[in-house]
Amino acid sequence: MAKKEKRSLPAPSGQEWLTTYSDMVTLMLCFFVIMFNPDETTQAQMEQIATSMRVGGIGALSGGLTLSAGRSADLGNTIMSLPSMERGRSLGTALRRALSVFSPEIRSNKVRVTHDERGIVITLASDAFFNPASARINIEATRDILLRLGTYLVSDDLAGRKFRIEGHTDAVDVDPAGPWESNWELSTARSISILHYLADLGIEERRFQVAGFADTVPLSSNDTPEGRANNRRVDVIILDDGHL
Repeated sequence: MAKKEKRSLPAPSGQEWLTTYSDMVTLMLCFFVIMFNPDETTQAQMEQIATSMRVGGIGALSGGLTLSAGRSADLGNTIMSLPSMERGRSLGTALRRALSVFSPEIRSNKVRVTHDERGIVITLASDAFFNPASARINIEATRDILLRLGTYLVSDDLAGRKFRIEGHTDAVDVDPAGPWESNWELSTARSISILHYLADLGIEERRFQVAGFADTVPLSSNDTPEGRANNRRVDVIILDDGHL
């Protein structure tokens, strides 16, 4: 009976550690990219980055990899000169400040702070700010929140910004014997009530827009009490430049 030949395994090359090392470097690069916030990058920081890359030899490369100024820069058309850059940085700072200012109400679900294509959205839960089927603000329960909202809106971070107040209801029809013909009137009236309160605090009315959407923009299904409560809200939006 013939014996099977034993196959000899290749000797270790001594380079296996490179795979683990390259994985670690890649993960570190991803980590620092995630931590880097371009909204907070200043002109000086960008110049320091460019200088460090030129020292390393990257600046000597030609074409799209170079960081040297081109013809557009000669005309003053640089990224840092765009008017939206400073506003973008302040809006990023304003978002973090809003999360801090309304932290207690966020935990209790009276206020939500989000960000979408419109800008920073501060959502006031209607059940906390208004009685059912009413557009009169429950001042005793919400005065402190509204005062902080007013102080926030006049902060330096939001100087020159426009605001829009949007009222929303659930899909339940209003009481025919009540003061409102439909949810359109109710949602608009709640927006106007918030506007009047903020204007009374000294914020210029011309900085505001007001809208009522009734039940046309739900956040949740109207099939459950929780979903309907989530849909009853007033959004105070710090508008991004593209939604003025």
